[in-house]
Amino acid sequence: MSLTRIRLQVRNTTHQDEHLCVEQLLANSSISPNTQQGALALARQLVHQCRQHHNKGSLDAFLQEFGLSNNEGIALMCLAEALLRVPDDATADKLIAEKIHAGDWSSHRGHSNSLFVNASVWGLMLTGQILPLEAAITDDPQGWLNKLINRLGEPIVRNAVLQAMRLLGNQYVMGSTIEKVINDKVVFDKTLPNNCFSFDMLGEGARTEADAQRYFDAYANAIKCIGQNNNASDVYSANGISIKLSALYPRYEYSQQAGVMSVLLSRIRELAIAAKRHNIGLSIDAEEARRLDLSLDIFEALARDPELSQWQGLGFVLQAYQKRAPWVARWLIQLAEETHRCLMVRLVKGAYWDAEIKYAQEQGMTDYPVFTRKVNTDLCYQYCAQILLSSPQAIYPQFATHNAHTLAVLLAISGEAKFEFQRLHGMGELLYQTLYQQLSLQQKKCPEKNHKFSIPPVRVYAPIGQHRELLPYLVRRLLENGANSSFIHRFLDEQVPIDTLVQEIEPQVLSVTPHRHSHISAPPKLYFQAGEQRKNSLGVDLNNPLSVDSLLGAAASALEKKYAGNSIIIGSACCAPQPFDSDPLSTERTQVTEERLTISSPANRNHIVGYCTHASANDIEQAFISAAAAQPEWDALGGEQRAMLLDKLADALEQDKPTLTALITSEAGRTIRDAISEIREAIDFCRYYAEQARQHFSRPIKLPGPTGEQNLLSLHGRGVFLCISPWNFPLAIFTGQITAALAAGN
Repeated sequence: MSLTRIRLQVRNTTHQDEHLCVEQLLANSSISPNTQQGALALARQLVHQCRQHHNKGSLDAFLQEFGLSNNEGIALMCLAEALLRVPDDATADKLIAEKIHAGDWSSHRGHSNSLFVNASVWGLMLTGQILPLEAAITDDPQGWLNKLINRLGEPIVRNAVLQAMRLLGNQYVMGSTIEKVINDKVVFDKTLPNNCFSFDMLGEGARTEADAQRYFDAYANAIKCIGQNNNASDVYSANGISIKLSALYPRYEYSQQAGVMSVLLSRIRELAIAAKRHNIGLSIDAEEARRLDLSLDIFEALARDPELSQWQGLGFVLQAYQKRAPWVARWLIQLAEETHRCLMVRLVKGAYWDAEIKYAQEQGMTDYPVFTRKVNTDLCYQYCAQILLSSPQAIYPQFATHNAHTLAVLLAISGEAKFEFQRLHGMGELLYQTLYQQLSLQQKKCPEKNHKFSIPPVRVYAPIGQHRELLPYLVRRLLENGANSSFIHRFLDEQVPIDTLVQEIEPQVLSVTPHRHSHISAPPKLYFQAGEQRKNSLGVDLNNPLSVDSLLGAAASALEKKYAGNSIIIGSACCAPQPFDSDPLSTERTQVTEERLTISSPANRNHIVGYCTHASANDIEQAFISAAAAQPEWDALGGEQRAMLLDKLADALEQDKPTLTALITSEAGRTIRDAISEIREAIDFCRYYAEQARQHFSRPIKLPGPTGEQNLLSLHGRGVFLCISPWNFPLAIFTGQITAALAAGN
């Protein structure tokens, strides 16, 4: 299949129905029963050995103690994330006091056998240091803490908590600068013999051009430092770097495609050329799903760049929790074959799940770009791994995982293919040490089968940055791995049976039909979860070229005609303007020509959108008279009938979205994104008030009363309402005002 056709499939499956997507994965992914059983046995053995040789200082133990299953764990996540946006010390004091007072920290003291966990408990409560504890402290730690806050004041405790968050964060971040990390030989000496690193300069995206330049300089300096210390024989065994494209350009979005493909592409190209010069790997890191299409454009441009030929260090990070991941994997293989490359592809499960779910709901997408059940992601990861391993000449797979079962499956299906494992700095260390020992033992036992028991290298993803840059990364890691369903959160917990923790993927997937999570409805049915029966308005994926081209084409056709606006009374247009053929173009926003107003676009005064006429005094009088005459019959329809008509109006607005978009952008001068939001708001008003009409105006409410007497309360309209809407939301606010009145029988 050609690169263009595969790319079309990538775009078409962005928001594919989850049940259909999973059914396709089940049909295509196949691992023999013997292979599955062998992987299960190895995975269970790994978990058993990890629990026996538990690393007392490991952050895995902290996640086991402070996941998202207790108030204290949630308080830590919220505190770390919220401190990023606290504008002043006084607010920070109040926030920290609230979170600390709310937590039952004493229940965690001494609960874990990890020195790191117990030190962190007291660090989060006190100073981030291990202190000799008095009897009063250990007997009533919460009461003692409250007295301490009262005596020392919130600022002291605030600094203590911030210090504790740094203590926690340092477990995830390798160092504050690349120079310190490169020169710290102790860090490298502690790693496994075949370890290497992929460094990342922490940052959650540039907001200004100054941010972008700062990040670019940091990446360029890191490449220089890594390259100057590169003694590896090839690019695969050398330390490398991961780069977030959002850090290099403040408008990394599809609506700014021209700037992205000029400014951003030139910056990442310059960094790639520097990486080639030092013969190290450079991977384009994964970000939000809405940026994937742009990243593929940039990646293809780099792969085809003549100055980057003969360099096998170009890498891509593929997220398996996206439904289109298998098609992206195929696209990467086809691109590698066309450009005569062997691309590095890091396969991850994904770390933006919460944000992806909320974004799709907010934007009114047809479905989510990610799976709603973790086991569906596991299945997709397994299938993508099979695709990547099937093309060893085109792809050098880099499997990033902290899951023992995933490790075992990858080893079982890889055969003699060359690949590497990856883990995050500060996580999974015990698991990989145990795996390394196990594979080394097998290699010694079977020297004649060395090829079968070859030990894959392990690359450590190592973030570099300061404390302020650390917190967003820290929160993402804690949310990802602190969840109750996370393997890392549970695998050291001896209360969780190993057979429960390590299971085959396919039976778990098949155990739920349909395969979507039962408590996470698709965005169109978002409000059904709250007990309402109204549909969420549909949006437009403005990051997908297919939907953008369709919208813009229909909107352009709509603007080819001129529109006439006039009063409508009892269903008939009155004071309609006479036919117009050759009015002179106006340089003003409106020009009165007899009874007709010429409406031009504020962005282009030469573009005439249409014409309108004002209502006369007689028109206004007739409107009031006819409305008053019609109101009793409208009120008598009842809530259900009025709701049906409002729902019909909502469907009509949704059907006319391209025309309405064209009018809002050309007449009111709003952006396309704002126009879509306004149309959706108008649609939501119709459906919301239709729901209110059904609930409150459909049938009388029976009230208590004496025996033999029936008391009924029914709600009715009050009469005629005049709605005067502001100009800045010409559709949404106007619609909201009149639909509220109409729903009530007015």
